[in-house]
Amino acid sequence: MPPTLRTPRLFLDAYRPDDEESFVALFQDRRVSRWMGDGPAAEAADRALFGRIFSKVYAGDLFDVWAVRRGGLLVGHAEIKRTEEVDGHEIVYALGPDVWGSGLGTELAEALVSHGFESLGLTEVHATVAAQNKASLRLLGKIGFEHARDIVEDDGALTRVLTRRLPGRS
Repeated sequence: MPPTLRTPRLFLDAYRPDDEESFVALFQDRRVSRWMGDGPAAEAADRALFGRIFSKVYAGDLFDVWAVRRGGLLVGHAEIKRTEEVDGHEIVYALGPDVWGSGLGTELAEALVSHGFESLGLTEVHATVAAQNKASLRLLGKIGFEHARDIVEDDGALTRVLTRRLPGRS
């Protein structure tokens, strides 16, 4: 199970079975899912993904996955995990449109980076962002991520790999 993380306005903890409907609603919102993984998925696939968080990720202690809560309500999703795509640890996060523009994305990304550096002992953390996702690129740039390289996806789309290094490391 992931450790509990707190920011001034957010509470990150392990998903509970009763989070399924809110999780599915977040992932089914095309404004959110268009930027995640391969994009929008069928509801059944999102329900299966939710189940795998318990049966695979938590059961095998594979990596940290959190429900992101504000005032007791699930408002987002967060992860930090090792991926071959970046050959290191990548942060993944999504917030529901109801909280966009409030600074919570910055707060959430900073919490994930801090967890990577302080708790996991990482010297660098990565993020992959669709080149068209200007809001996420701007947010990550604002908190110290730098462009490392580009990945050309099978469909021709461009994904930016961004890296933030532990201060004092180059």
